[in-house]
Amino acid sequence: MKSILITNANIVNEGQISLGDVLVRDGLIFVAGGDLSEHEADIHIDAKGKYLLPGIIDDQVHFREPGLTHKADIKTESRAAVAGGITSYMEMPNTVPQSTTIELLEEKYKIASQTSLANYSFYLGATNDNLDELLKVDPQNVCGIKVFQGSSTGNMLVDNLETLEKIFEKSPILIATHSENDDIIRANFKKYQQEFGEDIPIKYHPLIRSAEACYDASKKVVDLARKHGTKLHILHISTAKEVSLFDNTIPLEEKRITAEACVHHLWFTDEDYDEKGTLIKWNPAVKSAADRDEILKGVLDNRIDVIATDHAPHTKEEKANKYANAPSGGPLVQHSLVAMLEMYHQKKISLEAIVQKMCHHPAILFEVEKRGYIRPSFHADLVLVDLDNPWEVTAENVLSKCGWSPFEGQTFKSRVTHTIVSGHLAYENGIFHEEKMGERLKFSRK
Repeated sequence: MKSILITNANIVNEGQISLGDVLVRDGLIFVAGGDLSEHEADIHIDAKGKYLLPGIIDDQVHFREPGLTHKADIKTESRAAVAGGITSYMEMPNTVPQSTTIELLEEKYKIASQTSLANYSFYLGATNDNLDELLKVDPQNVCGIKVFQGSSTGNMLVDNLETLEKIFEKSPILIATHSENDDIIRANFKKYQQEFGEDIPIKYHPLIRSAEACYDASKKVVDLARKHGTKLHILHISTAKEVSLFDNTIPLEEKRITAEACVHHLWFTDEDYDEKGTLIKWNPAVKSAADRDEILKGVLDNRIDVIATDHAPHTKEEKANKYANAPSGGPLVQHSLVAMLEMYHQKKISLEAIVQKMCHHPAILFEVEKRGYIRPSFHADLVLVDLDNPWEVTAENVLSKCGWSPFEGQTFKSRVTHTIVSGHLAYENGIFHEEKMGERLKFSRK
């Protein structure tokens, strides 16, 4: 593997920004910091004026393979991720077939080993009747178990309360939940369907998949996790009220209950439905500006621990359906980092906090082995960004297979110029180098 020397970079790492160099050898960070110009390397990148970050670790994506590859696949979406500065991802089980057995899970790992430009891990999906399979999971080789409390794409709903209790009691590994109360949602949908028939306006989506539905389900699993001492991670927090469920008085390393915010819930509000329509239909729904602002506050004060995407592509034709038939989700991996950097330009969040929530904290929370930091002997997952190189998102420059983005028309001030994945220069100024694929993530768990 080629050695890489990055010089004159503004290194954003572990709460500090410092000018220095980084040398990569044999896939690992060999030296980090200071003047390393006397060293020789196969590839030299002059990063003057740019910022070097650890590679982003996205703990929630849907890459749609196998079975839904008309929307996306591991090859296309991992390339989009790398172009966006994401070097590692954790992918969800609601594919076709659903990843609810160890055997089916390993088939996804095999696909990724051959086609994923980024590093990868895959969740094992919980159902109402696969507890025995969940207990077989190897905590060092799998990121977690995914529980859907609310029905979503693939409808892997775990609605048997006795089963849910047993999963929380016996799980050998972190449980990540999609927390929405399906009974509340169905009642809300029926109400609006009686009023509007099949033409429910999209603006009612956050009232159908309501704040009440989110809080009720999140509170239920928080209570279960406290009862059983389970390691629980609640995904895509979308309401102000949910933020109150989480603690910022202890270090992340000691937390048993953690939370994730997604970029779209930090960016969009219910005022955007008129313009964006079903393109910003997500589960859970984008809600009010007050919800958005409280989620950001939770990110900044450490009640919310990580920022991710919930990248979930559908074709534009599918999204063009009427409300009830338009699927929820959208592509985000290519633009998540630059969107957060835009929020930095807007003085809403610091560069150090972005790196903490998108790099360091996912590594700590999931106990990812030797990633998430710019440290000697760690895997060389690195992203170089130019904070002053504006560009506009258009359908033509979207890399996800679906060919559209909710950010179309948005000009971002920042641009990802280089992405290094496990020591391999995978992306360089719009060009992909695909001689080496990403690696399977390992976890330092007992």
